Amino acid sequence: MARVDLGYFRQRLDRLREELEAVAEESESATSTVELDQARVGRLSRMDAMQAQSMAQETARRRQRQLARIEGALRRLESGDYGECLNCGEAIDPARLEFDPTTTRCIACMESGEAS
Repeated sequence: MARVDLGYFRQRLDRLREELEAVAEESESATSTVELDQARVGRLSRMDAMQAQSMAQETARRRQRQLARIEGALRRLESGDYGECLNCGEAIDPARLEFDPTTTRCIACMESGEAS
């Protein structure tokens, strides 16, 4: 199996983290409380505004989960465990890491349902 370029993945994870944090800052106002003032909402109904708020909140939750996965991957890089399956200890295929640099399981463990 090919050797994993840890420097490349560190840069990639850092870049992903920076992008997600920038998006979080830009979209922070979308999760704020829905205003009842019809002048501020414009033509959108209160239900439309509430739905948009709910979608923005779920997007923010997903972004936080992804940031947690990135932080975990960076910790594994620091500890020397990056690229190893957390279930079986085997090396994770570099192509799988390229697709998702935060992955913690090899394809065999994912397919066998051993992932927790």
